[in-house]
Amino acid sequence: MHKIWVINGPNLNLIGERGPLYGEETYTSLMAKLISTASNRNVTVEHFQSNHEGEIIDLIHKAQETTDAIMINPGGYSHTSVSIRDALEYYNKIKIEVHITNIHAREIFRQQSLMSPVVNAVIAGFGQNGYILALDHIITMLKARK
Repeated sequence: MHKIWVINGPNLNLIGERGPLYGEETYTSLMAKLISTASNRNVTVEHFQSNHEGEIIDLIHKAQETTDAIMINPGGYSHTSVSIRDALEYYNKIKIEVHITNIHAREIFRQQSLMSPVVNAVIAGFGQNGYILALDHIITMLKARK
């Protein structure tokens, strides 16, 4: 069974509490729904959330040996962390960047993601459903690699 890690960056533990821009569903219920959906699609999902850059980098390094794909929402680090970008570049398996909001329609400083050039795809602006869309795309990519 394929294993996918979902890595969420700073403040994403507060989704469902941060206001309508990030959706009504809480982080816990969103991740539970993603795990259930993954199980129904015969893949395993484990999720992690950290407000600390180094922990996110360590997870990406560990994922190289233990996962088939990464789904990452780097949060505010999308626009600032060269180090997370470098870790993602090193990870040589499937990697999808997810944003709940459309970062291209937000403040100018949020419109560029340093991660985008080193991932396979970016899903942004689909709300919390972006995680399910990313999951389905990862599954499609995994099947294509068989």
